Amino acid sequence: MERVPEPELMDDPEQARAYAEADFAEANGLFVRLFRELVGDRPFVGRIVDLGCGPADIPLRLAGVYPDARFDLVDGSEAMLRHARESWAKARLLERARMLQASLPPRDPLPASPYDAVLSNSLLHHLHAAKLLWTVIQSSGKPGAPVLVMDLKRPASRAEQEALVRAYAADAPPVLRRDFQNSLAAAFTPEEVRRQLEDAGLARLEVNVVSDRHLVVSGRL
Repeated sequence: MERVPEPELMDDPEQARAYAEADFAEANGLFVRLFRELVGDRPFVGRIVDLGCGPADIPLRLAGVYPDARFDLVDGSEAMLRHARESWAKARLLERARMLQASLPPRDPLPASPYDAVLSNSLLHHLHAAKLLWTVIQSSGKPGAPVLVMDLKRPASRAEQEALVRAYAADAPPVLRRDFQNSLAAAFTPEEVRRQLEDAGLARLEVNVVSDRHLVVSGRL
């Protein structure tokens, strides 16, 4: 199935609210587990940047695991960041996070570059130029910093795409069902991501398929 790009920003307030209220516990929990495996048993201390944080549920979960971590949460959508602020304030953890509205590449350097860890979830498939993400990751992380990027992987066929939508979004609100279908079509294949990493000089990072709809890029800079 050929890739069909979708809009880079999710800045519609209704769309942002639907994502903030959606239950992504399975995928977000998987991300947290993979980060813990990448970091190992030692306590993580330092500042983490999340590129394309959306409502910022994943870093909020990580904040509960790593009390000595601080977070810079970056998203181009003010509507998404508004929900992120509300969630972090409700959890009484807002003092551990900075919300930064910025697209990639940021117009100004990210405030804590280079970071101790670099994360991104479900941003890659939104980008019309995938190299932007890898360039920012390479420039914003310290040598040895753990990197974890999770995204959808593009189905091999329309039939597989439709089956995934039925399996995971049949009962979702229409905006989420539509976006999931479009995002699957906009996603990259593992082979395409490996080529992107080679072109960016990041071939040391590994690409693995971790579910019937997700791939993960992981390793250290």
